[in-house]
Amino acid sequence: MDAGELHMEIHLARPDITQAEIDAVVAVLKTDSLSLGPKVPEFEQQFAAYCGTKHAVSCCSGTAGLHLIVRAMGIGPGDEVITTPFSFIASSNCILFENARPVFVDIDPQTWNIDPARIEAAITPRTKAILAVDVFGQVADFDPIRAIARKHNLRIIEDSCEALGARYKGRPAGSIGDAGVFGFYPNKQITTGEGGMVVTSDDRLAELCRSLRNQGRGAAGGWLAHERMGYNFRLSDINCALGLAQLSRVKEILSTRERVARMYTERLAGESRVSVQRILPDCDISWFVFVVRLEDRYTQADRDRLLTKLREKGIGCNNYFVPIHLQPFFREQFGYHEGSFPICEAVATRTIALPFHARLTEADIDTVVSELTRLL
Repeated sequence: MDAGELHMEIHLARPDITQAEIDAVVAVLKTDSLSLGPKVPEFEQQFAAYCGTKHAVSCCSGTAGLHLIVRAMGIGPGDEVITTPFSFIASSNCILFENARPVFVDIDPQTWNIDPARIEAAITPRTKAILAVDVFGQVADFDPIRAIARKHNLRIIEDSCEALGARYKGRPAGSIGDAGVFGFYPNKQITTGEGGMVVTSDDRLAELCRSLRNQGRGAAGGWLAHERMGYNFRLSDINCALGLAQLSRVKEILSTRERVARMYTERLAGESRVSVQRILPDCDISWFVFVVRLEDRYTQADRDRLLTKLREKGIGCNNYFVPIHLQPFFREQFGYHEGSFPICEAVATRTIALPFHARLTEADIDTVVSELTRLL
């Protein structure tokens, strides 16, 4: 959440925590196993079962999970990974962490995900993988992405940090590529406070991710035996206990979020000045945020004015996302500028994330929609 949101009457995001989560965390605090204890593998096993993958590897954040996958795949200096500029910056930073280069392609103007039709033109002899992001809980269009990957012998990384519970033609988000990752920040579908999870059915990738997140230790080695360079990316039993309690309620949580999204959609159905993300046929979105796009006649200045006015009325809101290629570091490092990816920029300059969480009432949503449409 933004620091300024603390003063909002209608918050942009809030975690869905009940007494069950509190009791689960307190129970762990009463034991001697605060980390590297039984809750970690229990959470991993249940999460893998939920996602339909052979393995799940917990870690301290979704960003850390992406980094683990990139490193475990052997992506490094001189390599390229094709990805989207319309995302949270971690999906590109994880590539830079290993001194590889993110190569952006523009997005589909309706789904806001990476446009598969543009991927093949971006492939070079240095391309090692495609990192597709399931933006706002909408799974990327993976059939053509997988066909391109097979043709060019590329790995697929699925950033599902925003998409727990989503499905693509019956397949759970995170299970479609060679490896996927989820994030558990408090505004996500389920939270562990901070945390993430790598999911894969590739035994070697899972083994490497487990080792890398635990200071490079091997499965059978001792505490001071380090087989490779690694990191302290572990998730504690405290976090995993919270995650287990949340996962046990995931159906209820997702249903509540869908209900909130449906109330917004119904109230905005006749409003031609805004549109929402198109959901692919035979796919189920998992609502992470509720984002509307202003029609083309609105400028970024108009959008920013709306954000300011909504906040003045006590309504939490934000611009989701700032294009990654226009972030200062990417401009300086790679020479990107306005116009580099025009579809991404056209969407990003006109998006508004509205309040979205389980505690929203119908009256709250009526207030948000009324103020938004009044200010348009």
